[in-house]
Amino acid sequence: MSAQRTAIVIVASTRAAAGIYDDRSGPIAVDFLRRKGFDCPDARIVPDAEIAAAVAAAFAEKPAVILTSGGTGLTHDDRTVEAVAPHITRELPGIAVAFWQKGLESVPTAVASRAIAGVNDSTFAMTLPGSTGGVKDGCAVLEELIVPIVDMLEGKHEH
Repeated sequence: MSAQRTAIVIVASTRAAAGIYDDRSGPIAVDFLRRKGFDCPDARIVPDAEIAAAVAAAFAEKPAVILTSGGTGLTHDDRTVEAVAPHITRELPGIAVAFWQKGLESVPTAVASRAIAGVNDSTFAMTLPGSTGGVKDGCAVLEELIVPIVDMLEGKHEH
């Protein structure tokens, strides 16, 4: 990689944003992205109600990667997928399927996570659940994919 690629992790958690407990999922995603060579600051922790604004701000920065944690479930305030989806111009449904398959190895309810993965002109984004296990599963799925996906977004095609 020539210029350092950037990445942003956003955690949607009203309780963690309020300091009720420490988020443990964001650091997993941040460490993964740093290990893959991305310049990634510590996770941005926002209340669920502010996820749309946080996602819009992150996409405006045009990072190579945005990973979110939290807000992918079925409760009324789980709105991360709805916040990310309008910014994606091309979905990558195979990544979400691989994520669900990985989760099913240990958690029967993994398929209830409303994951979405995709790209726009310059950014790959994926929504992950707020659990540490879910984020670990997502990172495992992305382990061999994240760099080639970003390469393709940058116009590098190795066939």
